[in-house]
Amino acid sequence: MTAIEQARPRVALVGNRNDHSPAHPRLEAFGPHLDVELEWIASQNVTSAADLAGYDGIWVIPGSPYVSKDGVLTAIRHARETGVPYLGTCGGFQHALIEYMRNVLGVAGADDVQYDPETPTPVIIPLVCCLKGQQASLHLGDGTRLSGVYSGAEQTTETFHCQYGLNPDFADTIERSDLVISGWDSEGAPRAVELADHPFFIGTLFQPELSSEPGAIHPLIEAYTDAVLLHAGVEQRELARTW
Repeated sequence: MTAIEQARPRVALVGNRNDHSPAHPRLEAFGPHLDVELEWIASQNVTSAADLAGYDGIWVIPGSPYVSKDGVLTAIRHARETGVPYLGTCGGFQHALIEYMRNVLGVAGADDVQYDPETPTPVIIPLVCCLKGQQASLHLGDGTRLSGVYSGAEQTTETFHCQYGLNPDFADTIERSDLVISGWDSEGAPRAVELADHPFFIGTLFQPELSSEPGAIHPLIEAYTDAVLLHAGVEQRELARTW
């Protein structure tokens, strides 16, 4: 391994590795073809922001409910508050909503019914239609960072593998905040969020890792790794030439 390879920016994959999750083996298949180093961090091993020191990106991977919800929320808050590039897919989208509701909007009890079926503030609930292994239309917000990932397109089709999403009762609360809903399904249900004033903070219910291959990385993942390289102070094209 060369010195430059050793210096690749590091991304923490926060969650819990599981071969039964379609995304996890796929991440390991195309991960070595990215310009960053992906490192698995079990949710229960994140007890404070200090556990994420030295990482130039945080990616909360699918797999909810996690062993430690608090560990995942700590990782998301760290990324949101410090400007570390953040990508959250499926569970990472769901928990980004919970973290923002709790720590920015002051809804202390915001929760996911997978952890507490009796929660009085069910921000994340079962979807009306299960999207496990499904492809569905995604409508993109004009001028959003997510739309820019698709070269300004208004609509695309993405791959989902999930059963839970944002409770419609809280959609208005999110829409009145600085957390921008940047993607919707064909019926107007939120499927992606982002922070406009953050270097890179995007959460998607769809899973771009499911449509990525070693030779064809999803454009959202490419945009995310570009942000990680920028955060690390690395010039991407120079790295590509050197490897």
